[in-house]
Amino acid sequence: MNAYDVFNGDADGICALIQLRLAEPIVTTLITGVKRDIALARQVPTIEPVKATILDVSLDKNREAVDALLAAGSAVFYVDHHFPGELLPDAPNFTALIDTQPTTCTSLLIDKHLNGQFHNWAIAAAFGDNLNAVAEDLANAAGLSSKQAKSLKSLGVCINYNGYGATVDDLHFHPADLYREFVKFEDPLELITSQPPAWEKLRKGYEADMASGLAAPVIAENASSTVVKLPDEPWARRVSGVLGNELANRNPDKACGIITESANGSYLVSIRAPLNNRTGADELARQFPTGGGRKAAAGINELPAEQLEAFLDVMANFWN
Repeated sequence: MNAYDVFNGDADGICALIQLRLAEPIVTTLITGVKRDIALARQVPTIEPVKATILDVSLDKNREAVDALLAAGSAVFYVDHHFPGELLPDAPNFTALIDTQPTTCTSLLIDKHLNGQFHNWAIAAAFGDNLNAVAEDLANAAGLSSKQAKSLKSLGVCINYNGYGATVDDLHFHPADLYREFVKFEDPLELITSQPPAWEKLRKGYEADMASGLAAPVIAENASSTVVKLPDEPWARRVSGVLGNELANRNPDKACGIITESANGSYLVSIRAPLNNRTGADELARQFPTGGGRKAAAGINELPAEQLEAFLDVMANFWN
């Protein structure tokens, strides 16, 4: 039976698969893409039964494809922390680990599933998913030094940063290639110490793009939210998500929105709920076409220009 690994191209998806395949090394076909490319399960063929592992993409957005896989006799292992829809598939060949609490992520669910076998990868992913308090507690409990925790945070944030872009051409590395490079290391601290070229390129790219992002104009701000606008440039698309995380960390009582111009005149939107009230981002995003995500962090893939003012109005009042 052919096997497929389907995973989000961000830190959580990549680190979840790294843990799983270090524990269970098998040859699989990789299916992934930019972070916002979440309707990935439809790329798995249904002409014959397969083994499909699906990580860190919403079941709600992939339900039709998953149902088709199950109907074809495929075995599906689904691990995620996004909104799954009202009812899970009722099939003997469907196994799920789904938890939508805002203090968890897919890599932490895999970490628990594997009894902490590759725990540092889960910590790096939690940092990358902006679960800083959770990650710091895990690092302390694991006996890591502050320097080691800081290193894992840097790695997680940079892997996450690489997943943002309109297409894979915007990225420094295709997420599948980054996975292949980093799965060579059982411990991410070993990766950081050895400084492979992929890690150096990623780190330097992040630093340059973040400097540009922090200099971008604020187009709307009040006591409960801040919205920043970025241009239609590859660096801006790359930094949009991690810039939202950074602004949220700097302003924990405020929601943050990052509006990135698109070539077709619409906007790509990243939304972060206030760190001190990590809920509502998905609900806000779903008020607009192509919107979705999770409670603490969500986005709109294509916001029409004529709906920008409506979005800014909702953003300004949603957390009041």
